[in-house]
Amino acid sequence: MCGIVGAVALRDITPVLVEGLRRLEYRGYDSCGVALLHDGVLTRSRSTARVAELQAQIKQSALGGSIGISHTRWATHGAPVTANAHPHFSRDEVAVVHNGIIENYESIRAELKRAGYEFVTDTDTEVIAHLVHQLYRGDLLTAVRRAVSRFTGAYAIAVMHKAEPQRLVGARHGSPLVVGLGEGENFLASDALALAGTTDQIIYLEDGDVVDIELRRVQIVDAAGVAVERAVHTVKVAAGGAELGPYQHYMQKEIFEQPRAISDTIESIESITPEQFGDGASAVFAEVDSVLILACGGSYHTALAAKIWLESIARVPTQVEISSEYRYRDSVPNARTLVVVVSQSGETADTLAALKHAQSLGMKRTLGILNVATSAMARETRMQFITRAGVEISVASTKAFTTQLVALFLLTLTLAKQRGLLDEAAERKHIRALRHLPAALQAVLALEPQVIAWSQQFAHKDHALFLGRGLHYPMALEGALKLKEITYIHAEAYPAGELKHGPLALVTDQMPVVIVAPNDALVEKLKSNMQEVRARGGQLYAFADADTRIEPAPGMHVIRMPEHYGALSPILHVVPLQLLAYHTALARNTDVDKPRNLAKSVTVE
Repeated sequence: MCGIVGAVALRDITPVLVEGLRRLEYRGYDSCGVALLHDGVLTRSRSTARVAELQAQIKQSALGGSIGISHTRWATHGAPVTANAHPHFSRDEVAVVHNGIIENYESIRAELKRAGYEFVTDTDTEVIAHLVHQLYRGDLLTAVRRAVSRFTGAYAIAVMHKAEPQRLVGARHGSPLVVGLGEGENFLASDALALAGTTDQIIYLEDGDVVDIELRRVQIVDAAGVAVERAVHTVKVAAGGAELGPYQHYMQKEIFEQPRAISDTIESIESITPEQFGDGASAVFAEVDSVLILACGGSYHTALAAKIWLESIARVPTQVEISSEYRYRDSVPNARTLVVVVSQSGETADTLAALKHAQSLGMKRTLGILNVATSAMARETRMQFITRAGVEISVASTKAFTTQLVALFLLTLTLAKQRGLLDEAAERKHIRALRHLPAALQAVLALEPQVIAWSQQFAHKDHALFLGRGLHYPMALEGALKLKEITYIHAEAYPAGELKHGPLALVTDQMPVVIVAPNDALVEKLKSNMQEVRARGGQLYAFADADTRIEPAPGMHVIRMPEHYGALSPILHVVPLQLLAYHTALARNTDVDKPRNLAKSVTVE
């Protein structure tokens, strides 16, 4: 979602700010801007185009300075127009950038208006600038601390004042913020990736922290105003992971990186052991009698597949909740439940809040399935399994999705073994299947030319239906999500058995129906559902295993999958669905990596 980069140095830090924003483009944004302080004057440049356009504006205006803040904004309050773009000023003395939402901004705004402050934006962020200005009495740290004590909601902010030309103050609550340490210069960012190539010495601020950053000093105080020390981490962010290389889009690159990502994720797995999930996991798992998985978006779809694995292989009762719903309803807590949170970034606001809600109900056995070892969820959970997907830039998740499935399958095997339901022969069989996955995926990726041919037909459609059964219904959900995310085609997914309970009314010869058709126990039932579509003139597009005896015919388009893969089949079947969405988006000429209205890391509710 929104991105922050700030710096204080003895050099012109404009290139650092702009490069940081460029690295954060993957999070999704609809405007961007930078503010600099030079010779006692605050200046800024803002754009509703891409960071490259902002960079051109800065060059043309010859902006520069040794202290500054910059931002990419994903609109929440107010339209994505230049006036609402960050940074925001107050009386040309205070500059602020902000991630998150100030929920009580309206009452503060009314109070500040009565005090004579003029508002020129529709954002909640402008109240931060004016409130800090009103509270300023010669010390920016004190003013910011007093201001944030008034806020309800989530925020990460960076603030500077023209009266203190070598000082930057940041604060966080519910939204991530990190400090970067340099030699005679220091930095602030919402993501360590923004500072790659500038510094690898990173401090992760905790909720309630306020940080005072100067050239050669960084001081942190907690929510109570007490000075605290936070650990310094050496974070080696692979800059190459954010480079496009020979690919046309990041999504394409990341689809084709999936064999490598899965290989890296299982690289050290020689046997199924609880210790893969953290020290003390064996004792925790022995006490567990149920599993609760909390997730959003695509991660929710991996959780739905995991529920089937956990109940059929490990015989553990499993509940899956959408994070944003779970915390706002009455539930029945069970202290012996293993609470699993699934998130690519580990910063997803709804899932992080749902985790804390579960903990507040007494459920302390927590596990994070995450792709970022330094994320907030990694710090909040008792145990972690860190996937090794690497940096994922495209908003539409692909390699993070499949590595999450691998991690959840390993969790299933671990709990099954702990409960005496996985003998040595079965364990060896599953490990062999996992190790063969990268090769199996390469064979699936080789189907791309056939998928491209289908995409030309999908590009002219307005609606699509995805059907699956059992383990593959969640993959149908994921396929529909990918298609609507990046092509803007309205797509829905249903369990195929539900077709005659309503969705069949939508089927016409203009409605492509995508079928996920593995050769499993439900394939004959699935064939009956397909006939229901054909009888109504629907056009079927089936990704079918070789031995399903589903053959091409008028109204029946078939891409033959290389092999059936048993319990791990969803990992293979989701990949051509990703390719279908990607190539249809290309055919429709949409912005593949940065689809409209969406963000990569959703750090607000």
